Amino acid sequence: MKIQPEDVLKKLKSLGDPVAVAGMARFGINPENTYGVSVPALRRMAKEIGRDHILAQRLWASGIHEARLLAGLVDDPATVNEAQMEAWAKDFDSWDVVDGSCSNLFEKTPFAYQKAVAWAGRQEEYVKRAGFVLMARLAVGTKKADDKTLETFLPYIEREADDTRNFVKKAVNWALRQIGKHSPALNRKAIATARQIAQQDSPDARWIAADALRELTSPAVQARLRAKKRRPGR
Repeated sequence: MKIQPEDVLKKLKSLGDPVAVAGMARFGINPENTYGVSVPALRRMAKEIGRDHILAQRLWASGIHEARLLAGLVDDPATVNEAQMEAWAKDFDSWDVVDGSCSNLFEKTPFAYQKAVAWAGRQEEYVKRAGFVLMARLAVGTKKADDKTLETFLPYIEREADDTRNFVKKAVNWALRQIGKHSPALNRKAIATARQIAQQDSPDARWIAADALRELTSPAVQARLRAKKRRPGR
C-alpha cells in the first residue's frame, strides 16, 4: 500500500517532544512548526519508507520542520532537478534543514557543484550556507572528487570569508577545512588560502582562518594525509 503523507505527518506528531523543541532552539534550530522528533527516529522512519519522490514533495510542502528533514532522507537524487533545488532553497529557514537537504540529497545530484558555486554568492543566509555546506560535503562525501574541481571552490571561500552571520561563517570554515583534508595537494592550497583570509580586515575572516589553520596544520591531519599519499593509486 502506498504510504500517505497524512499518515507520516500523524506519526511525526505522535513522536514529538515539546521539551526537545526548546532544546533545539538553544542550538539555533528554528522552533517554528517543529515537533521535536529526534534525528535517529527520522532515520528509522526513512528506512521503513524507502525512496519516494512524490511523498518527499508532499512532506516538504507541509512546512513541518521534521517533515522537511524526512523529505531529504526519502527523496530520490535521480529524480531531483534544478527547479526543485531552487524551490527548497527558497524555503530554507533552519541550518539543520539546510545541512540535511545538502548532505542526504543534493550532494548526490548532478547539479551539486554548480549549485555550490551559485549559492555561495547568494545573499540569503541559509541559501548561502547551503552553497558552502555543499562544498564541504563534496570534499568529504565524494572520495574520488577531483582535486582541480574542489580547488575552484577556494576563491569563493576567500571572497565570502568576511560574512558576519554565524551560520554562514561556520559553513565557510567547514568547507575550507574539508577541502584541505581531501588530499596533500589541496591541504597546501587550503592552508595558503587560509593565510590569505587571515590578512582580511574582518574578525570573522580571521576566526575562519585561525580555526582552519589550527586543524589543517595539525600533526593528526598531516599524518593522515601522508598515509593517503602512500596508498596505491595516489
